[in-house]
Amino acid sequence: MPPTTREDVIFNRALHIPTRWRLTARLTAAAGLAAAVTLTGLPGMPVDTASAGPAVSARLKPGFDKRDRRCDVRNGLPAATRTPANSGFPNSPLGNFHKADDLPKNYEFDLPGLAYDGLQAPTAAEEKKALSQVPGDTEKNVNAWRKIADASGKPADRAMEIYARWLNTGKKRPFKTWFDKVYIRNQTNVNKGAGFERQLVRDYKLVGPDWLCEVYVELFDAEGNKVGERRYDSYNKRTKEFNEFKSNSKPRADQLAKDRVVARSLTDHTFRFTGAKKFTTGQQKLIDDFNRELERERGKANQVRGNQRIYNPVGRTTPIKGYSDHQRWFAPGCQTGGAQPLAAANSCGTRGPANQRALDSGRTPAEAKQIQAEARRLDTRGTLPRGGPGGIDFTSLELRYVGGLGKGKGMQYSMRADQMPDPDTNPGWGGEAKMQLASDAMFTWLALTPDKFWVNLNPDEPDRVMDSKFASTDAGRILLEADLQMKHDFYKAMDPKTDLGRRYWAALPKQNGNPCMPGLRNWIEPKPAQVREQDGGIYILDAPLALKSTAQETVTEGPGEPICDPNDAEIAAAQAVIDSMIVPEVEKQINTAPQYADLRRVYTSRVAAEYIRQQDAKNPTDFRSIINSDDVKAWPLRAPNQNWDKDELFRKYRKIYTEGEFTYDVDTAQGVRVYIVGGVDFSKQPKRNITRTQFNVENRDLDNTTVNSRKSDDTSYRDTDTLYFGGGKVTDSGGGDTPKPPPTQDPDPTPTDDPTDDPGKPDPTPSQDPTPGAPGDQPKPPGGDLADTGSNTPVGLFTALAAALAAVGGGLVWWMRRRGISLGRRTG
Repeated sequence: MPPTTREDVIFNRALHIPTRWRLTARLTAAAGLAAAVTLTGLPGMPVDTASAGPAVSARLKPGFDKRDRRCDVRNGLPAATRTPANSGFPNSPLGNFHKADDLPKNYEFDLPGLAYDGLQAPTAAEEKKALSQVPGDTEKNVNAWRKIADASGKPADRAMEIYARWLNTGKKRPFKTWFDKVYIRNQTNVNKGAGFERQLVRDYKLVGPDWLCEVYVELFDAEGNKVGERRYDSYNKRTKEFNEFKSNSKPRADQLAKDRVVARSLTDHTFRFTGAKKFTTGQQKLIDDFNRELERERGKANQVRGNQRIYNPVGRTTPIKGYSDHQRWFAPGCQTGGAQPLAAANSCGTRGPANQRALDSGRTPAEAKQIQAEARRLDTRGTLPRGGPGGIDFTSLELRYVGGLGKGKGMQYSMRADQMPDPDTNPGWGGEAKMQLASDAMFTWLALTPDKFWVNLNPDEPDRVMDSKFASTDAGRILLEADLQMKHDFYKAMDPKTDLGRRYWAALPKQNGNPCMPGLRNWIEPKPAQVREQDGGIYILDAPLALKSTAQETVTEGPGEPICDPNDAEIAAAQAVIDSMIVPEVEKQINTAPQYADLRRVYTSRVAAEYIRQQDAKNPTDFRSIINSDDVKAWPLRAPNQNWDKDELFRKYRKIYTEGEFTYDVDTAQGVRVYIVGGVDFSKQPKRNITRTQFNVENRDLDNTTVNSRKSDDTSYRDTDTLYFGGGKVTDSGGGDTPKPPPTQDPDPTPTDDPTDDPGKPDPTPSQDPTPGAPGDQPKPPGGDLADTGSNTPVGLFTALAAALAAVGGGLVWWMRRRGISLGRRTG
């Protein structure tokens, strides 16, 4: 709940708002839903006619039009003698909302404090030193350290100033929490909001004597007592339009409440809200509701307008050795030491917005909600990233670009994720674990040879579940768990209580009037990933997975007794029904459903790893010592799965297979059926490298978005609900994108509580036998290179791909009649 300020108390008393209404209004404002609540607390009742108390009036604060208020002067531009004819924001001919279709644009702001994000809580000795300048007066002590740091420019002095600031708060929060959520948040509020204003002034030519910035309107009660004020980012004297700039596009309910008071006093004034991100439906509704109210009262259209223009904020921070935090994510030079934490103390690793957003998300839903609420409370100028800390759906996080490879260069990366639809009430969480998984998987795919990238749940082959080293990693765990999940979803799709299940059973071939089908082996394999190799890296545009199914028998008995013994024609007919009805449904789940999100995440890392393999084969990279090293100790099973056991999962699967899990009443004379179903094989990673023309047409501006994602913590892909954020190796004096150094004086954030488009050749048909052998046989290792390394022809690329990837499926479906009698030997 937002704190009640002294101004709020005076304002509420002037309006005679009952306590219960004030409480309701505060709760509503905190949820961002107060657009329809007037300042009297009664829906739809104009303030100046309410019976709850005297009216509140508004007038521009004296001195609002002084020269130093001009937007051009305040933003470092020469004072224009006149306002240009093309000055100002565009209006839509279709209504009160204008949405620019320009490609996203960057704006910069200084964020020097972030260079100290590697600082840990001070030791007792450091606390003593940080309090030493003005003993007994912590506030003056802060000012003293600030002057020292400004004069010396030494990071050690700035670190002491930061410690002094924290000690001045009374250590009410843990140091890292205070630093991230208060110190950096306040510095961002000051500088990011100013940077957005500066960009809008330039882009929309808000110059000349008509345009004023940071204008205040004062609010008075009936006796003339000031009860509040409203600050506007800009004001046009000639058109009498108040402007609010929101870099996150989110109008604030408390400001809208004051806007309603201003509107009813200054009836010839209009309002406009300009956002740097796509307005959500709820945000647009807040503006539309306000507009409709004024249209009814004034009898004029478009009194409140919205303006959407996509911008990406770029914070300028120069890392400092020993003070800036680095993470081991995607950093080849830091991948040692078994199960140690991913954080690499300030010296080795990667930096970037992806790391910041992941670390800023909560580890649990409850923690995420707490972080989200605190961030909203401190976001005084609407400068939070899109949706706030909880705005990212980290379950959808996938690696989508790898580049900048070379000896001593590490790598650059960009992640893609969806936006959370309602982050205030349901924020995204778990970003740190998902980043860790994507990174661990990529290194696992590099360290192990591709002949180990398979799992095999076959009840006849308990000793051939998966490679033991692969089983010691989360990538291996996820493949085996996805295999079991796929079995579950496969036979769940056959449920005769569903429309698909009824149609499926009716379509199967019949023996003696009963549906008849063979035992099955089902497995997951990659489809060709759609990629574009250019700009010194690979864009992973699409990485779909396929579900394959074929008939297979096993020796291990299932529950019940055999129903039928299908001949070859019946097997083929049943398989055709399965392939046309069940396989597409389950394949869709594999590519979209939440239960396979981790599988998709490790697969995109697999695509990236194969690209790195290719590039290292041409020229040495920092990954050379890792590739095919057969050493995966640096990427172990991590908590909470550190004790996961492949054999335990196999026993669970075999119990399901032999005893049954689902029983279905099929509409036949034979009664209840029991099903068990799977396999995952990533030993191949086929890809299709699309042409530059296709890339530019179908993925317009994705190259710029990817570059921006390594600099901005809030990079939208055009005006979609897809976000990109990245990072990479950063040197002590800057990063690969050469950020501009910050000013020597730290702003005072005083806390308030091509390669080529030539087609390549597909791999030749594999020579190994793809059919699993008898129990105990070892699969022949398939090749691990990309099946296609440059073809832009989508037809006929992988003529023998299914055979190449079928090597270790071993997943089965079993259907039988259950009558409480002894088990019969399965024959079909």
